[in-house]
Amino acid sequence: MIITKDNVIEALKKVEDPELLIDVWTLGLIYDMVVQESDVNIKMTFTSPLCPYGPLLVEDMKRKLADIGVKQTHVEIVFEPPWQPNEEVKEMLGLP
Repeated sequence: MIITKDNVIEALKKVEDPELLIDVWTLGLIYDMVVQESDVNIKMTFTSPLCPYGPLLVEDMKRKLADIGVKQTHVEIVFEPPWQPNEEVKEMLGLP
């Protein structure tokens, strides 16, 4: 199977934040992604620098990507810019 950006996005939509119950793609935690053959490089953030589920999210992402044939997933965690929910996510979370 050829790994495409769309395949990767679909896999990331299956990785749910256990606290917010929304996937990492919809939350906007993925800032950048590069697919190179069977490897994927991801630049992402967490909802906060102290997110207790950060390591769990990264491991779940790697598992879901391996399920679609990704050989290596490299994840860079960044906190600049800080995560800000978009209007759709604010509505989902009941925020003003």
